[in-house]
Amino acid sequence: MQRIKNIVFDLGGVVFSRDPHKMERAFMEFFSYIHLPKMPTFWEEYDRGAVSYDEVVVALAEWNRCDVELAHRNLQRAIATQEQMPATKRLIEELKAANYKLYVLSNMSLEFIEFLRTTDVYRNFDGEVVSCFEKVVKPDAAIYRLLEERYSLNPAETLFVDDREANVVAARERGWSAIHFSTCEAERSCDEVRELLHTINA
Repeated sequence: MQRIKNIVFDLGGVVFSRDPHKMERAFMEFFSYIHLPKMPTFWEEYDRGAVSYDEVVVALAEWNRCDVELAHRNLQRAIATQEQMPATKRLIEELKAANYKLYVLSNMSLEFIEFLRTTDVYRNFDGEVVSCFEKVVKPDAAIYRLLEERYSLNPAETLFVDDREANVVAARERGWSAIHFSTCEAERSCDEVRELLHTINA
């Protein structure tokens, strides 16, 4: 097995999340669809860059059977309350110091990615492929291929970390190593990354 040189991170639920202890139950339930095995079409299209912010606010209001103003306020809050996950931030900084190449491969809308790019941890990444700019979302093989081609990545030298099983499976189908990340057990998942790298690169 070849040495791993490139580590690719999903963003939501892996590098960033909202702290449920800081949120009211009603607010968390407003976005409960993010825990579904497959995102609703309106959110997937938002991540794809196929619908605008205003359009997704209307769709959110319809999904939650509420008025548009509440949907707008909640979406703004959802963006602003994204926090760097401490365990993953430490891992990323360790990997950067160890001279791994670090990349982003994420299904993410424009408003969210513009906010996340301002954070400290984002400065560690050597490149990105984000769905809203590319008009394609994971687990479509095209978005994985785009990252490979843009940054000349060898699949056999690449490790992918994502919190959705379908996206992990798609990466493995391309010959990448991959870890299914648990948002609720971030420390354990980060240790899995360390252990895998130690096993392969020892």
